[in-house]
Amino acid sequence: MSGMKRNLVLALAVAAAVAAPSAFATYGYFSHGYGMKAKGMAGAVTALADDTFGGANSPASKVWVGNRVDFGLDWFSPDRSMQRTGSTGAFPPNLNIDATAVSDSTDFFIPEFGYNAMINPDMSFGVTVYGNGGMNTNYPTGQIPGPGTCNAFGVAGTSFNALCGNTALGVDLMQLIIAPTFSYKITSNNSVGISPLLAYQKFKAEGLQAFDNPGFSSSPGNVTNNGYAGSTGVGVRVGWLGKFTESFSAGAAYSSKISMSEFDKYKGLFAEEGKFDMPSNYNLGIALKAMPQMTFTLDYQVIKYSDSKAVNNPSTNTGLLGTDSGRGFGWDDVSVMKIGFEYKASSATTYRAGYGKTDNPIQSRDVTFNILAPGVVEDHFTLGFTHALDKDSELTMSYMHASENSVSGNSLFSGLTGGNGGQETIKMSQKSLGIGWGKKW
Repeated sequence: MSGMKRNLVLALAVAAAVAAPSAFATYGYFSHGYGMKAKGMAGAVTALADDTFGGANSPASKVWVGNRVDFGLDWFSPDRSMQRTGSTGAFPPNLNIDATAVSDSTDFFIPEFGYNAMINPDMSFGVTVYGNGGMNTNYPTGQIPGPGTCNAFGVAGTSFNALCGNTALGVDLMQLIIAPTFSYKITSNNSVGISPLLAYQKFKAEGLQAFDNPGFSSSPGNVTNNGYAGSTGVGVRVGWLGKFTESFSAGAAYSSKISMSEFDKYKGLFAEEGKFDMPSNYNLGIALKAMPQMTFTLDYQVIKYSDSKAVNNPSTNTGLLGTDSGRGFGWDDVSVMKIGFEYKASSATTYRAGYGKTDNPIQSRDVTFNILAPGVVEDHFTLGFTHALDKDSELTMSYMHASENSVSGNSLFSGLTGGNGGQETIKMSQKSLGIGWGKKW
């Protein structure tokens, strides 16, 4: 077996090993960056070529990277909570469903991997492994006392969660993408790249017994507490990178919508009989080297959550869950502005900082359903550094803080019962700390 084939086999083996559950929720449920260097700059790296995560950022970048491998591990910690007040009279006989709950799941460890090998000076082939996610919540029971409070939905029990189920409440979504990447220099200053996207996702929901009946779902029994379900799909990412001068570069990348197979166990919950497609997205970026050791970057990204009816359908829809017009999370498309800064303090050490501002995808009308997935943060502040361990290897660390944000709105329980469901508020903040190791040869 040739050296290149041997390296590729190793890369794909590592990619399979990295296929572990993830939990991101920053720019909607996309990560704020892919690769520790990108994370330290709030993801503003479309016009840079510093590591092997081009399959997630811009495939065109990898031909500039050389022979290289990267491993990373990110500790991600989101804080999620909900509150419902003023619901007296929502259920006969004048009982209330006021509730306050905090998600118990706050610590996640997310691996990442990238590999690149030069075929010749103008051509490279490699792989990037990365993940999306973030709908990972776990609210306890006991938020609504009984008996009788939630029995209007036919849910048995004496103690209920915040959505009137009789078990712990929450969802868990993991999306894994393996991106083999081919990159080519079409001129001495311009490159293009393509990454087939091999996608796998898994999902489970718990505590939605109040909606698991013919009054709400087109497929009762396929709404909640069925364990994990998996689905697969294929898409593509393409990119361009141009180095116009030694001080200025620009880049662009586009990822297609990935049409995923159905979650059969949850075809009574998600629209289109359990489909949960991955949205198309694109990013544009520039990099300006103000002086030899100082670089500023600016990226603009759009994520088209409207590509997935399960995510985009308003929760106020009247169609049964599981149908094309069924209730969804109501997420809007989002635009993200990212600013990055990189300072090379010495031949061994580089410092980074960044700020990312994203739209909030959740409207006040959709607060009730988004108790399950309160992806409402907008402002992301990042720091990072890289230190060379020797001439061929380096250590990179990054930190992110997303400020707390909240959305409030009238409870959907008002419309479901004809009474007063009260006012609901969902909140979220986040932090992450990551470490990565890279090696050239």
